[in-house]
Amino acid sequence: MTHADPSFSVAVFASGSGTNAENLAKYFAAHAGIRVRLIVSNKADAYVLQRAANLQVPAVVIPAHDWKEPQKVLDVLGHYGIDFIILAGYLRLLPPWLVEAYPQKIINIHPALLPSYGGKGMYGEHVHRAVIAAGEKKSGITIHYVNARYDEGDIIFQASCPVFPEDTPETLAARIHALEYEHFPRVAEKVMMQHT
Repeated sequence: MTHADPSFSVAVFASGSGTNAENLAKYFAAHAGIRVRLIVSNKADAYVLQRAANLQVPAVVIPAHDWKEPQKVLDVLGHYGIDFIILAGYLRLLPPWLVEAYPQKIINIHPALLPSYGGKGMYGEHVHRAVIAAGEKKSGITIHYVNARYDEGDIIFQASCPVFPEDTPETLAARIHALEYEHFPRVAEKVMMQHT
C-alpha cells in the first residue's frame, strides 16, 4: 500500500469463466478500503480476461513457464501493489515461495465441504459428480487459507446446501454457485479487514 492510494489491493486468480472474479470485483468496486486491482489467469483464452476488460480491471496472463521465475511473478504483483490474493476457480497449485510471500494472505473457495472431495483434480463438475455418486445428502462451499497443498489450508468458513436424489452435476452446481456469490465476497472482506 502506498500513501497515495490508501486502499487494500487485491489480485484475483482465475482459470476459467470468472463469475466469482467478476462478483468479487463488483462487490469491492464501491468499498471504502478494498479494491480488486488485478485479475491473474494461467490461460490466455480464459473468459475471465474478457470479464476483466468489461470491468476495466487490469489483467495479466502468467503462463506455466513464468512460474519457474519467482521474481518475475512477484514483480507483477508488486507493480500493482498487491496486498492479498483470492483464488476463484484457479486450477494451478501455488508454489511454496508465493505462499511464503503472502503468509495468511491467500484464500481459496472450494465447491464442496472440505476435507471431503478436495485435492488434485477435484474442481467444478468433477466435485459435484463425485458428491452425487457417493449419495451425499448435502454439499456446500469451503473458504480456506491456501498452503502449498491442494485444499488443505485452514478452513475459514463453510456453508451447506442439500443434495437431492434427482440432482445432476449441473443442478447441484447452480446451488453451489448461489452459495459462492452470497458468501465469498463478505467472508473475503472480513478476512482482509483483519489485515488492514
